[in-house]
Amino acid sequence: MNLDSRLSSVLHLLLHLMDAKDAIPSEKLAIAMNSNPVVVRRTMAGLRDAELVTSEKGHGGGWRLSCDPTQTTVLDVYRALGSPRLFAVGNRCETPTCLIEQAVNLALNDAFQEAEALITAQLDTLTLAALSTDFSHRLKVHASTHKGNPHVI
Repeated sequence: MNLDSRLSSVLHLLLHLMDAKDAIPSEKLAIAMNSNPVVVRRTMAGLRDAELVTSEKGHGGGWRLSCDPTQTTVLDVYRALGSPRLFAVGNRCETPTCLIEQAVNLALNDAFQEAEALITAQLDTLTLAALSTDFSHRLKVHASTHKGNPHVI
């Protein structure tokens, strides 16, 4: 089963936008995301609707961060992506009148809801600025033993 890695990919792109002086075109972001520019534009459109990014058309156009990284949480980004399912596991719903299925589904629902509440609470404490700080630290450590940034757009 494939994992939905959009949140991770979008956070990656947002960190690039945080460091950019100029707008970054979808084509360059697609390279960082190992994707297609059309996929980037579609994904970023949801972030634009949530006012996390802006887009500029024409020569020199592209995407810019428009939110405050110290106030924008990973939960904000997750919600801008449409709150994709957090778990690949789900309930069986083939026989809703089956009492065993009802009991199992109720127990699993409670567990899933508790786990989702814990995850979303954690995502709400993590800001884009905190991710950027961690990246900067990693980059300094890397630079002390290697040449250059291993991941530049």
